[in-house]
Amino acid sequence: MNYNIHFDFVKHRKKFFAFSIILTVLGIVSLLLFGLNRGVDFKAGTTLDITSSQVMDKTRVEQIFKDAGYDISPTVGGTTASARFDKVLTQQEVEKIMEGFHAAYGEDVSREENTVDVELAKELAIKAIYAVLVASIGISIYIGIRFEWRFAVAAIISLLHDAFIIISLFSIFRWEVNLPFVAAVLTIIGYSINDTIIIFDRIRENLRFAKIKSFADLSELVNRSIWQTMTRSINTVVTILFAAVLLFIMGSESIRYFSLAIVLGLAFGAYSSIFIASPLWLLFKTKWPGTAKKIAAAKNEP
Repeated sequence: MNYNIHFDFVKHRKKFFAFSIILTVLGIVSLLLFGLNRGVDFKAGTTLDITSSQVMDKTRVEQIFKDAGYDISPTVGGTTASARFDKVLTQQEVEKIMEGFHAAYGEDVSREENTVDVELAKELAIKAIYAVLVASIGISIYIGIRFEWRFAVAAIISLLHDAFIIISLFSIFRWEVNLPFVAAVLTIIGYSINDTIIIFDRIRENLRFAKIKSFADLSELVNRSIWQTMTRSINTVVTILFAAVLLFIMGSESIRYFSLAIVLGLAFGAYSSIFIASPLWLLFKTKWPGTAKKIAAAKNEP
């Protein structure tokens, strides 16, 4: 099949590398200065999700919390209100808050209460880090076995790029990080590596029948491989992205940041698979000591 290549991914690789490096540097600075906006899952505190049969007013809800002794800014949407407290509330304190809601919105008001103490918060944070590390190591081993080491290194850099960009964005915009966010990062890692493997598999297949005599030949092969898998990549990301956006718009407040992380992760996962991973492999393939000699030898073959 003849693929009409409209865009040269390899030619513009430095622009994409620069864009990713800028985002990475901004993320590092933000993490060093501000850290992550940890949710109740990763620090001691209580979360109250309150539901009423009536539509809630944000100003009125804030006043209810102020009357109970808490000057906080709750999240209010429709018939639900969500509040995060940096300390563990006692049952008496929770009941005092609920009395205000019952007085304002009637007795048909329910609550969902989640409390995390200090030790549990530390344990959850450590286990979350372990989960991401174990997943990354497992994927590294799999890629290293299935492909040559250059593919594996490029894939892992791309994978870490996606995870770190999402973490950086959550740090920069001060979005809340909780356990669903960790699940989102693991989901992003799985999606990103799947999309990257599809492109790498096509590159490896095309290499079997190609006569590479110059960097231009290898660049053309990478571009052709990306375009050959482009339709599949676009269809996959659009389908999943459509569901993720609907989940973000229509989902409950408790999974709002999970949905947001998935949406951003899908977009950057597709971006890194196409614009980062494959050009990185090309650089490793051509710039590594000894490779240039092999290409030169192939060029001199009759």
